[in-house]
This record gives sequence, C-alpha cells and structure tokens, in this order.
Amino acid sequence: MPSGSSAPIDRLDPEPAVPTNEQSRHDLHTHLDEILGPKDATVLMQHLPPTGWADVATKTDLAHLEDSLRHVITASELRLRTEMADFRTEMIGLFGAFREEIHAERRTAQRQVILALVVALISMVIAVAGVG
Repeated sequence: MPSGSSAPIDRLDPEPAVPTNEQSRHDLHTHLDEILGPKDATVLMQHLPPTGWADVATKTDLAHLEDSLRHVITASELRLRTEMADFRTEMIGLFGAFREEIHAERRTAQRQVILALVVALISMVIAVAGVG
C-alpha cells in the first residue's frame, strides 16, 4: 500500500515478546514496505533500536549506574589512601631500621680502624723502646 493509507490491524492482542534477530527485523521491514511503502518503512525501521527496547538504557538506568560507579570509586579511593598510609608507615619503619643498621656497621668499622691504629701505635712504641 502507498504511504499514508491506513491498513487494518490483523490482531489487537500482542503476541508474547520474541527475541529480535536479523530475520525478524527483515520480516518486519518487508511487512512495513507492503503497508507503508518503502520510504516510510525505512524511516520507521531506522528509528527502532538495534536489538530491542530491553537492551536500551534509560536515564534512570544511567543515573543508577552513575551512583554505583561513584560509590565504587569512593570506596576504591578510600582503600587506596589507607594502603598508601600503611605503606608509608612501613617504609618509615624500614628506613629507620636500615639507618640504624648502617650506623651500627659504621661504628663497628670505626672501632676496627681505631683498634688497628692502637695496635700499630703500641707496636711502634715497643719497636722504638726496644731499639733505644
């Protein structure tokens, strides 16, 4: 039928929802071509969602998603801040222990040098005293 003409509706009771696939979309387009004409059928088909209305997000869906993401991000940020604080505390402790270990090794090395110098001095004194 040409565009603009009215066609009787075959059934008033809708059938149960059938999953949309390419074949059912093609069949619908063909049927609309017969009723509305090719131009109007194409325009109407272009306004249908690609896979069905159940797969289209609403503004409410997006608002819920935004809220959920905001909560997830906030919780993640809090966990990250806590882990960073724990890491900082651990690093401060490790650095302090490392510094103490370095100081202890330096003191040991200084003692060994002093001991070697004292032994050398005593040896020199004994050598000079024994010579003289």
